[in-house]
Amino acid sequence: MTAIEEGKIKNVKPSVVISDVPSAAGLKVAADKFSVPTVALPAFGSRGWAYDQKLVSTLEGHGVTKNSGLICLAGFMRILSAEFVRRYSMRIINIHPALLPSFPGLHAQKKAVEYGVKISGCTVHFVDEGIDTGPILLQMPVPVLDSDTEYELADRILAAEHELYPKAIRLFSKGTITVRGRRVSIENS
Repeated sequence: MTAIEEGKIKNVKPSVVISDVPSAAGLKVAADKFSVPTVALPAFGSRGWAYDQKLVSTLEGHGVTKNSGLICLAGFMRILSAEFVRRYSMRIINIHPALLPSFPGLHAQKKAVEYGVKISGCTVHFVDEGIDTGPILLQMPVPVLDSDTEYELADRILAAEHELYPKAIRLFSKGTITVRGRRVSIENS
């Protein structure tokens, strides 16, 4: 939302901010600073469609349908059900702190440091039914220094994420993205 305030994204208005953690700072920021509706939807039971049905109800209650809107995941640490992903196919994006397909899942920065890669980074991808396996929209490299800890690398990747995610949202809002299979094309924008 800061990117909207700073003019990095135009003609976009968040409909709702949902968190599975009721104490998430983003809920307070969204409501207090940006007057965006918020919903805390704590995890219950096992993963799967029962929880995701609550997500669908919440999203659709705020105007996000299977045919309109974009769902942006950021720090949402639940695996979405196949039914949910299919319902909003190519309308859900996520940001991951590695250059996918390298180091999917949790602890990507730690894996990068331990593996000894010289370049890591971040990836914005469409969410599919796998874990960090959807078509790649954008990537940004971040050097891995010999002296890096996972936390130092994570800080530099986070700065790149704050630059890359708004760019991806802007491209989506302009309608300049075409997805064919795993290939994502972006028209000049």
